[in-house]
Amino acid sequence: MTRSNRPAGVFLTNNEAASFLRLSPRTLEKHRTLNSGPRYCKFGRRVLYALHDLEAYTESRWHGRSKDSVALR
Repeated sequence: MTRSNRPAGVFLTNNEAASFLRLSPRTLEKHRTLNSGPRYCKFGRRVLYALHDLEAYTESRWHGRSKDSVALR
């Protein structure tokens, strides 16, 4: 299913989002408190992550080859 034809409004719990990102739930909670993780929504005490925000967060974390690794060749 591509991003354009996926149903809108797919939300994941903290545990599901952590699994999607291959992190521990506690690590994801830590990122949330440090404001360094993906965007999230709060509904009362419940924290949910939109799937498209997790994908955007993943895309923003990609790094290219560093200058040092090129120089070592």
